[in-house]
Amino acid sequence: MLATRRATLLATATATATVTAGAALFVGGVLTAGTANAAAGCQVNYSVDGQWSGGFTSNITITNLGDPVSSWNLRWSYSAGQQVSSAWNATVTQNGSQVTATNLSYNGNIGTGGTASFGFNGTWNNSSNPAPNSFTLNGVACTGGTAPTTAPPTTVPPTTPPPTGGPPQTGLVGWATQNGGTTGGGNASTTTVTSSSALSSALGSSSASVIRVSGNISCSGMLSVKSNKTILGNSGATITGCGFNISNENNVIIRNLTFRNWGDDAINVQESAKNIWIDHNTFDHGYDGAVDIKRGSDFITVSWNRVMNHNKSMLLGHSDGNASQDVGHLRVTYHHNWFDATTQRHPRVRFGNPVHVYNNYYYKNSGYGVASTMNAGVLVEGNYFDGVSDPFHRGEGSSGAGSLVARNNHFVGSGSGQAGGSVNSIPYSYTLDAASSVKSIVTGGAGAGRINP
Repeated sequence: MLATRRATLLATATATATVTAGAALFVGGVLTAGTANAAAGCQVNYSVDGQWSGGFTSNITITNLGDPVSSWNLRWSYSAGQQVSSAWNATVTQNGSQVTATNLSYNGNIGTGGTASFGFNGTWNNSSNPAPNSFTLNGVACTGGTAPTTAPPTTVPPTTPPPTGGPPQTGLVGWATQNGGTTGGGNASTTTVTSSSALSSALGSSSASVIRVSGNISCSGMLSVKSNKTILGNSGATITGCGFNISNENNVIIRNLTFRNWGDDAINVQESAKNIWIDHNTFDHGYDGAVDIKRGSDFITVSWNRVMNHNKSMLLGHSDGNASQDVGHLRVTYHHNWFDATTQRHPRVRFGNPVHVYNNYYYKNSGYGVASTMNAGVLVEGNYFDGVSDPFHRGEGSSGAGSLVARNNHFVGSGSGQAGGSVNSIPYSYTLDAASSVKSIVTGGAGAGRINP
């Protein structure tokens, strides 16, 4: 593996800062790139913090050297065909080579000397990835050295860094937004169930429906879930002793339920099931997987769940020998989940690429956090690892190594993890919360009982 180098590149309107495979080198999921000092009234720090085949991640920090602004847009152009695909902390659009980034509601104010930061994923041609050579802030070209146009205050106000993420995203984000999206039962009629027989009948109906679970339902085995279902837990709703099986079915939403003491899996997604959203559930002390996804399933988001008192949390891909069914599928987003002193598989991944694991809180996991195996590609981004000696690694047991790119994670009393290889680009938009804030965000919002669906 080539050694990482950091290049500090100063650019004016006529100097070009270029990042190529030779000028900034990819190692262990991190690529460092240049800094561009640009134009009148502002300074821009542009960096490429990750690069892989066909994709890259950039972060930009604007320092306002002019008068305070209450809103902003930053414009630049690319010279080598780069295209922005998703962004956080700004709305980023592109018209041809020109890119425009506009503030969100919470980070539009930049005082004199203040900063605003945002980032994005993009695509490149795998040959060269030149940094922009000029920027404009609200239509004014940046040179990096201009004083305010009005008299400065006698005391310069302190610079307050903007949040790296906006309000927590509790709506649908991630892979389940792709392939036409995931709507579950939509506006279909609602059925409230209070018994195992009524629950089994409602889940197995061929009609689109919204199913509300009320009370504690005791059951056994695996209950089959058909397509086009939204399954919502009323306050305190609990499924005890059984699990849900989504096999070769599509468009299912499961939210606000507590699963306890299941005998097989709590939720099993298999046989090319697609467009599934598993959100704001609690999984407490079961036998096998809390959420297992396998056998060619695809376009799935697992968000804001809490797993506790449990060993094998979330398996993605069941067998090393199932490549023919799994390669090109098993694309799953895991975000804002709370793995609360659980042991392993958070997740354990085979074949899926890209699998996106971001803004999760890992607390005292005694086995490991994330494992990438069997040529999978896993992006581990913006997570908080708290007392986890093995936060992520490549390969597991007899399974060969996959690729794992790690960036912007936060470690407290934890190991540093093992990363390497490249991961396909993420195709959807998402907001990345600051990793250092993930503990408070996730413990305050994950699990059943935190939403009122």
